[in-house]
Amino acid sequence: MKSTKLDLALKAGIAALLIALALVIYSTTRDRITDVGDTAPSFSITTDQGHRITPADFGGRVLVLNFWATWCAPCVQEVPSLSEFQKRMAGSGVVVVGLSVDKNPNLYSQFLKRFNPAFQTARDPAESIPNSYGTYRYPETYVIDRSGKVVQKVIGSRNWIDPDNIASFQSL
Repeated sequence: MKSTKLDLALKAGIAALLIALALVIYSTTRDRITDVGDTAPSFSITTDQGHRITPADFGGRVLVLNFWATWCAPCVQEVPSLSEFQKRMAGSGVVVVGLSVDKNPNLYSQFLKRFNPAFQTARDPAESIPNSYGTYRYPETYVIDRSGKVVQKVIGSRNWIDPDNIASFQSL
């Protein structure tokens, strides 16, 4: 009789451990995707201009965080519009940061020389920052308000200087 109670207790303990293990595996393997309303994940990176930046550095301003790559045709098409957007919005408390996932530093440098973006740029070849946001398609842009919340998420390219887009930012 004692051995059957012990057997039952062992089986229940093993079952509980298996359930706990399954929950741990599930929680570590599922994608973490940042969406509108979420607090933007923190990051730290050195820009091509030599400044170490984090989202906290933009307190009081709206951060437009754009993930892109030189091999991405929609990204390349979007850069001039995003650059012009930064020029127009610079005095309005909006800051654009472009994070490239390019692995080849030479192609990246050539691209910057060719397009000379008006916004801060940095390269994250390990894709650690885009991964923390759940980004896997490019371009993808997060608009982060003054309190650190994501207020817009743009998947794909956008005409950043469209008058409706400019008006929506002026309301932020």
